[in-house]
Order: sequence, then structure tokens, then C-alpha cells
Amino acid sequence: MRVLITGATGLVGQVITNVLHSKGIPVNYLTTSKDKITKSEDFQGFYWNPSKGEIDVDCFENVQAIINLAGTTIAKRWTPIHKKKVISSRVKSLKTLKKGLQQAVDNDVECLVSASAIGVYPDSLSHYYEEDEQNLDNGFLGKVVKKWEAEADTFKELDINVAKVRIGVVLSTEGGALPKLSMPIKNFIGAPLGSGDQWQSWIHIEDLAQLFVFIVENNLKGVYNGVAPNPVTNTKMTKEVARILERPLWMPHVPKFALRAVLGKMSTLVLASQRVSSKKIEKKGFTFQYTNICTALTDLFSGERKEETSPLEAAKNELV
Repeated sequence: MRVLITGATGLVGQVITNVLHSKGIPVNYLTTSKDKITKSEDFQGFYWNPSKGEIDVDCFENVQAIINLAGTTIAKRWTPIHKKKVISSRVKSLKTLKKGLQQAVDNDVECLVSASAIGVYPDSLSHYYEEDEQNLDNGFLGKVVKKWEAEADTFKELDINVAKVRIGVVLSTEGGALPKLSMPIKNFIGAPLGSGDQWQSWIHIEDLAQLFVFIVENNLKGVYNGVAPNPVTNTKMTKEVARILERPLWMPHVPKFALRAVLGKMSTLVLASQRVSSKKIEKKGFTFQYTNICTALTDLFSGERKEETSPLEAAKNELV
């Protein structure tokens, strides 16, 4: 097997690549920068430019599965221009991939596993499942996901199995939401956001990478929630980060109006409540390594805590 990845050099793509390599599975990747193209037996780069619909069709050679992670970040102020980029980058990436597959008539691609997002579920305290297709968000995030998934589904026309992974809050110390959450806590000004009662469906980045590879190896199709089995409230997550980092939480909750004043409509990302189920992928046989927030955060912050020296330890070292 050989897997083609779009977004292979991003936060999630790098970890997926490592998982595939650990299993002896070589990777082809697409990049918009010709300077980033490398050629090795297990990691080969190919040029593409989705905005212009350009792709090197040699990228499909010996490839059985495609993992699609391409798309402009959503964690940037939602100006009209950026909102268009968010949608067009996702749709054009998939259109370019499909166009390339149609040109590479001798390809052996059997499945497409495309990233999606739990933002498609409305802001609610309800528990959401993949089957809740009649109860989807009507806002910007819902619009993004609906168009994203609809474009992925067009690959079925090529007799390719299509799986979509609706990703939750990805926990990693290398990027994403966790560094933004932990930074104020480290500086003694951390606090829950809004009411703090909003549910956050999270997933450890290693589990997310393993989940993508599991879907590829088992050639699954359909929609799967990329979240851990036990979502938590924003207050719970904030308190756990503070506990592990050994920092007090003394600030009042950050009010909603303040977040909306700073972030605009993008405040939805931190204020929306989405309590999402992982049962479907578990029933397929996938096992999460990190099922609760305590073990996940302990693992992620273990390296940082070893590097830090407490003020008391520093004083003892000076005395010695």
C-alpha cells in the first residue's frame, strides 16, 4: 500500500505520516511549493496548485488511498474574504484531486478519507451522532462542512469509497487549540470562556492520526466523528490544564461579550457547545488510547513539565 496525503506537512498530517511509516506504509504528498518536494522511497513529494486546478498526476502512482487534509485555517478572523478562502480552499482541493484521478486513468485508488469538522453540529447541549443529518448547523461552519463533504462525496462517481472524519478539538502542544488555552494559564491569567458550560469534544492528536489510518486500512466509508469517547465542558478542560501545569485559576470567567468583541463571529469556535459521540468508529473496532481528558493532557504536557523547574527547585539549586 502507498497513501497520498494532502496537507502532509501540517499539524495532523505529520503525525499521520509517522503512523503510516511506523507500519511500513510509504507516503506520497502534495505541496504548493516546488522547493519542498523531496524524493525518497517512503516519502515522495509532488506539486499541485488547487487554486489553478493544477496537479502532477504522477502522485497517484501505486497509491491505493488518499487522505485529504487540505484547507485554509478556520482559526482566523472571519472577514468576508477569509470566509470565501476557507470554503474555496476545501472545495478546490477536492476538485483538483478528482480532476487528477480522472486524468490518471490507470490509478489504483480505492478510497478517499477526507477531513471534516464537528462544526456541522448546531450549538447545543444535546449529544450528537453521525446519523443526525437532519439536525445540522445553518451558520458559517455548517455551510463550510456541508460543501466540503458534498465535494468529497463526488468521488463515489469514480467508484471510490468515501469516508469523512468530522474532527473535534485536536489536542497537541505543537499547535491548534491547546497552546492558546494553556498560555494564559501558564501566565496565571487563565479562566473558563463564557459560561464554561459549553461541551468540547476533543481528541488527542495521536488518536486522531491512528483513526485516519484505521479507516484507510479497513477501507471504511461514511461519516465518522473524530473525537474521544468522553467530551468535557470548557470549565473542566481549563481546570485540568491548570491542575497539570500546577497553576491557580483565580480570574473570573471571560464574558461572552468580551470574546465576541475581540473575535467577532469567530468566537463561535470557543463558545459553541458540541457534545459529539465516538460510538460509530468504536463499533468498527477502533480503540482509543486516550479516552479521558486527564490522561490525554498528562501525556501531552509530560515533556514540558520535565523541562520546567519550579521556583522552589530553582532556589534549592542556588543554595547547593
